[in-house]
Amino acid sequence: MQPGISTHIFLPERLTPGRLDTLHAAGAQVIEVFASRHHFDYADRSAVRDIAAWFRAHPVAATMHMPLFTPEDEAIWSRHTAASLNLIDTSKSARIAAMDEVKRALEAAEQIAFRSCVLHLGRNDDTWDTRALDDSMTSLEHLKAFAGPLGVKLLLENLNNDVATPEHLAEIVTVGHFSTVGFCLDLGHANLVQGTPETSHAPAKTGIDLAFEAFSSVPGDRLIELHVHDNHGGDSGSGKDEHLWPGDGTADFAAVDRHIAALKTKPAGILEIAYDLTADIAEITRRAQRATEIMANL
Repeated sequence: MQPGISTHIFLPERLTPGRLDTLHAAGAQVIEVFASRHHFDYADRSAVRDIAAWFRAHPVAATMHMPLFTPEDEAIWSRHTAASLNLIDTSKSARIAAMDEVKRALEAAEQIAFRSCVLHLGRNDDTWDTRALDDSMTSLEHLKAFAGPLGVKLLLENLNNDVATPEHLAEIVTVGHFSTVGFCLDLGHANLVQGTPETSHAPAKTGIDLAFEAFSSVPGDRLIELHVHDNHGGDSGSGKDEHLWPGDGTADFAAVDRHIAALKTKPAGILEIAYDLTADIAEITRRAQRATEIMANL
């Protein structure tokens, strides 16, 4: 598996070539750029040009994570700012505004060869119904038409809401006939999902097992990326999306290894670590080097 790291680990800070050097030195062959204006200002052509020059000078692939905050929220961003862009908002004007902001971020692909962009569908309180399905397909159709000519593949990420479960994301791309849309399996999010108990007919399955199965059920090798991080699980654990280093929580990475071994095309593994843990650059580098070694062997 190709090891990578998300700039999410530096989210409170401005993304600079020096920060990218740190991630490259840690062994990243892929870097996911988190599109947040206070961090990577995709609306500032000079800022985009600096990051583009770094990628052209280094043998590192680039991917993008969609923006999560409105420009208004970005202006007052803090570590506690909640995601406010919603591609399937019940308000049509809010959906259009969210799509427009994602398109602004995707325009950076004119200078940076982003090969994919991870999308979120919905927020924590969104529910699954025909309206959510229709709005998901409409937003995807618009964004796919915009991203395609830029060479960017759209990837849907499983979230802890009722819309972006692996099963529902698989249904969205199947019903919508989105043959070029792929998936990003977030291991931490999957680890928070309750699995199924063992029965006389089937073994017990974890949320991670169920996520791999749902995404693999869609034909065409759609699983393109993993977001790799850990937490202490749902029912008996913290129930929090902690974004810990692999091994610091309860996620079953031996099971992850088995599922990856069964895939014909191996996904990239993108470390997505909490930015609250970024005080010591030397520690980040050491732990990231170890994590990338593990991912390279998966």
